Amino acid sequence: MVNFTILAGGYTSFVASYLFNSDTNALTLLNQSPTGANPSWIARHPANKSILYTVNENPSGGLQSFVIGQNGVLSAAVDTVSSEGDSPAFTVPLSTGQVAIMNYGSGNGLIVPTEPSNPLKFLSDHPVITFDAPVSHPHMALEHGPEVFVPDLGADKIWRLSEDGAPGKFKVHGEIAQPKGSGPRHIATRGDMLFTVHELASTLTQQRIPPAPNGTVGPLIANFSILPPGLPQGAAMAGAEILVTEASQSFPEPFVYVSNRNTGVQDPRGDAIAIFRLQPELSLVGFVYTGLDQIRGMQLGGPEKEFLIAGGVAGDAGVIVLKRTQGGRNLTILDRNLDLPTRTSFVWLD
Repeated sequence: MVNFTILAGGYTSFVASYLFNSDTNALTLLNQSPTGANPSWIARHPANKSILYTVNENPSGGLQSFVIGQNGVLSAAVDTVSSEGDSPAFTVPLSTGQVAIMNYGSGNGLIVPTEPSNPLKFLSDHPVITFDAPVSHPHMALEHGPEVFVPDLGADKIWRLSEDGAPGKFKVHGEIAQPKGSGPRHIATRGDMLFTVHELASTLTQQRIPPAPNGTVGPLIANFSILPPGLPQGAAMAGAEILVTEASQSFPEPFVYVSNRNTGVQDPRGDAIAIFRLQPELSLVGFVYTGLDQIRGMQLGGPEKEFLIAGGVAGDAGVIVLKRTQGGRNLTILDRNLDLPTRTSFVWLD
């Protein structure tokens, strides 16, 4: 029997933990650990696997650190720092020991250094990073070599950040323009390729990463709609999350999985996950319908990333676990847990 513990954030005042039994395909709610309000995005330290970071997605936003205990139970918050902005929707720890947090509502962000001997403790020297655009909604941060990429849904740019002399001090030193009005939300990189999910256009694009800081941006290599067929009248779709997998023993080729969010008239089938092949070139394989309402977050887990957990930010369809099948070309729902109606981000602990 192989059990996996999974943490799940949401618009509540707790982080939940689930147990997934891969022999029986059962997903069970284990517990709920108190946190600050609205830990909508959660992330695990890349080296110290006992540390979890969460946002507090509020008008006066925050960043918190916790110790992960047995069965995914969290300690009381070890440290809390202001995000210096409104509605931080994303956080991620960097390989340098710093933690990025982006404020969607106020168009700014921080990269917060931690104590070298204790990544649970935040240091105070972290000037606010601002983005020079009439409208700015930074929605993610992704470490890429010595840079940090920040997709900005409001500015239609991906900002390129670099450290400016000391930890916690970052500057915008370049940008990668995106199609006007597309609303880049989340991104992934693979080698020198950049894959972007555009919320407003409901598209997935592929382009070559131009040389830093402001190399010439070439034409898009690929630009696919992620809208599933047969949507009801009044549906309002918005792209959200992107996951990239590599080849392994059971999955002979890499894939991209992209979530849709229907913020309008609901489809009885629920939101769809779009599946793309990467080789020999990016191409759409198909859609898997989930029964969920607005998939904001989803995450892969298992030794070969063979499982995917997802939840909706609205409705009452709970949390589902799917299995990658047909070599990765399809997804099959294994179980649905309805104990909590919504969840928005996930971390696999095993």
